[in-house]
Amino acid sequence: MDFEEPEHIRDIRQAVRDICDGFGAEYWRRCDEQHEFPWDFYDAMASAGWVGISIPEEFGGGGAGITEASVVLEEVAASGAAMNGASALHISIFGMNPVVKHGSDAMKEAYLARVASGELHVSFGVTEPDAGTDTPSITTRAVRDGDEYVVSGQKVWITKAHISEKVLLLARTTPLDQVDKRTKGMSLFLADLKAPGVDIELIDKIGRNAVGSCEIRFDGLRVSADDLVGEEGRGFSYLLDGLNPERILIAGEAIGIGRAALRTATAYARERVVFGRPIGKNQGISFPLAEAHMRLRAAELAVREASWRYDNGLPCGEHANAAKFLASDAAFFAADCAMQTLGGFAYAKEYNVGRYWVESRLMKSAPVSQQMVLNYIAEHVLSLPRSY
Repeated sequence: MDFEEPEHIRDIRQAVRDICDGFGAEYWRRCDEQHEFPWDFYDAMASAGWVGISIPEEFGGGGAGITEASVVLEEVAASGAAMNGASALHISIFGMNPVVKHGSDAMKEAYLARVASGELHVSFGVTEPDAGTDTPSITTRAVRDGDEYVVSGQKVWITKAHISEKVLLLARTTPLDQVDKRTKGMSLFLADLKAPGVDIELIDKIGRNAVGSCEIRFDGLRVSADDLVGEEGRGFSYLLDGLNPERILIAGEAIGIGRAALRTATAYARERVVFGRPIGKNQGISFPLAEAHMRLRAAELAVREASWRYDNGLPCGEHANAAKFLASDAAFFAADCAMQTLGGFAYAKEYNVGRYWVESRLMKSAPVSQQMVLNYIAEHVLSLPRSY
């Protein structure tokens, strides 16, 4: 085993840090408070080629793996951008994976280069209000009508749909009661969000407000059959191609947020003097911060193993889920320790730890909850009876 970080990974870290240095805490606070997408940051990252890092080279991307992509997003989050910065990028980085693997040549030629350059924003349209994690229960329908499909239904928690041109949309082409297996009968489309029949509303949130989350209603949206990804009815299996890399990327972002929170807390603990001594001298302060560091380091190893397995074509469902579980837990623990270390000042926005706290807590619920990860490990790794 060789645990030394490769030189090209160190170079990626430094290059991303150099860009992020130009976008300090005030920039991210302003974007969050004003619900303003971080266009300047996004454009800088896109110009440097980081948005397209995992898109194949023949389509203008970097051709790199999830390992490299997860390092990019970890460094973005660790800079203090947290989820506001990482979420601005990660849909473009992982979201088109089903198109890369299953899209037609014409679809790849039409869209992948534009995603890689940062020109084309694409959302990921899966979650529905009444289905939630139970994806096979979605009710959004796509009915074939000649050379088109007519889509009606509703999606929720769709990241940056309001600024996106396209959405990777999962819809039922065969009703649930007409399939012999619940995961059949769903199809994946690269649908237009700017066409008639689409209504988008922003959701008012408690955090990560620089990157909007939306509710979308489709009322007779017409989608060309050419925008069907792969074969009709196999959309759920295509969707799975994006889930493991998404969980690995989210885990990398969580490590970054934890690093930012811990960096802020330790700096404060060294400088804040109470009762004539730095508060960092008190074990009640130092021990939780030391534990936070160890939790983040352990979770980082899980992330690195998961990304290595994915990039080498090895089974990684257990590892991707575990990485997401451990990293989000470690990140929130670090952010909560930072809140406790700063005491009342943690509630002052200028210290940023409140933002890290809110955003890291989200990672324990999305894109998959901790409980669903436990369900997966119990059933698929420990061979225990399915609980749901």
